[in-house]
Amino acid sequence: MKTNSFLASALLSFAGLLAGCETNNPVAPATPAATASSADVEATCTAKGWAAQNGGTNGGGTATPTIVTTYDQLKAAITNATVKVVQVNGTITIPSGGRISFQDQTGKTIFGSAGAKLVSADQTQAGSGIIYVKRCTNIVIRNLVFEGPGAYDVDGWDNATVDACTRVWIDHCEFRDGVDGNLDFKNTADFITVSWTKFAYLKSPRPDGPGGSDDHRFSNLIGSSDTSTGDRGKLSITFARCWWAQGCVARMPRVRFGKVHVVNNLFGSSVSTSGVMAGFEANLLIQNNVFENMNRPIDLMANNSTAVQATGNIFTNTTGNTAGNGKTAFTPPYTLSTLAASSVKAAVTASNGAGATVGGNTCVNSNI
Repeated sequence: MKTNSFLASALLSFAGLLAGCETNNPVAPATPAATASSADVEATCTAKGWAAQNGGTNGGGTATPTIVTTYDQLKAAITNATVKVVQVNGTITIPSGGRISFQDQTGKTIFGSAGAKLVSADQTQAGSGIIYVKRCTNIVIRNLVFEGPGAYDVDGWDNATVDACTRVWIDHCEFRDGVDGNLDFKNTADFITVSWTKFAYLKSPRPDGPGGSDDHRFSNLIGSSDTSTGDRGKLSITFARCWWAQGCVARMPRVRFGKVHVVNNLFGSSVSTSGVMAGFEANLLIQNNVFENMNRPIDLMANNSTAVQATGNIFTNTTGNTAGNGKTAFTPPYTLSTLAASSVKAAVTASNGAGATVGGNTCVNSNI
């Protein structure tokens, strides 16, 4: 065990907590000698935005990480409720049909060390997807790249789906090239924050899928159906300092029912047909974002939303609607360190900005 380097790492993490997360929580205690040389120091900050409500979100806290480097190890650690922190090292390939079902757990963190990826190459309806998170509470997912094989309209699976979960914080991740979508939320999922996360499509879409769309690069769906009325009063989600990058065509996000705060994000896909999409009974606060080279940055769709309020945004080289529907959106029950729109692009595209850019389970630059 290299005591000096470990102490330096702990001091840096403590400094980052003070600067980045505005918390007085102490840095994690030293891990046992058997794991300290390879396991990251635990982050102890908690989420902001909607994930701070209803008890807050800090995942597995300061539990010693279980390190995984293979698919079998990853699946075993995620599905084992006694494992509270999972550290992904390197690139792990999800085998065909190997989508991991993460269900009925409370208090867990899954994070990647620098460069960690979860990769799926399956474009079939049944075999696609990386992770499905269902009926879980107090979950943190951080610093991971979720890479799919490219969009193909076969009614397949997203890279990640959050279903009927509460208090979820997704921070500094990247979701790209999902078969059906990148990251979706449905079935009464609630109290969720997605921060400093990047969405992109780097691979060409595959045409001629049975679903009928030749270009299904649709990134994020919130609420699966207009008839899912159990979602009323749920789907409270904050998207803050995220980046919808080149290749995204639509659903950035597409919202039904939820109270969704879209704040300080960067939108920049020249292939877009729609950006933020206001669906049935959506209550949207679209605040201090930057939209560049976008078509229809704010899509009012069938004009059946509860409220769409757009304020403080910057639109550069865009076409189509940029306004709300004239109704005042919900007032968030939390406070954020909201940037002026003029500062958003530099923050989001910085070297430790949106994406899996923080190199582990650290709160540095996770403040919003």
